[in-house]
Amino acid sequence: MATRSGGILVVTTTHDEEAKARALAAEVVRARLAACAQVYPVRSVYWWDGEVQDTAEWRTDFKTRGELADALVEFIGERHEYDTPEVVAVPVVTGSPAYLEWVRAETAER
Repeated sequence: MATRSGGILVVTTTHDEEAKARALAAEVVRARLAACAQVYPVRSVYWWDGEVQDTAEWRTDFKTRGELADALVEFIGERHEYDTPEVVAVPVVTGSPAYLEWVRAETAER
């Protein structure tokens, strides 16, 4: 049975190399700004420098609490190499109660 998330977010960014994406994922989780991160390959098509770009990238999705969003966005921005990195947060509307509680527990102050 699903339950309301109570402020859980998925925060997303992308990198041009898998190693960079994985390194950032580990830093964020180690800092307890997210309970987990998933890194996977994507194709990004976007407008940049006056033309359409089509690029292989590595997307990272972080699962976190809403209260940590600003700190997580700042943490990512301080470490990202892109001029204008994608950093967006999407609310989790519902999910597995046990998983949502795990996200809360893993991002709680220690």
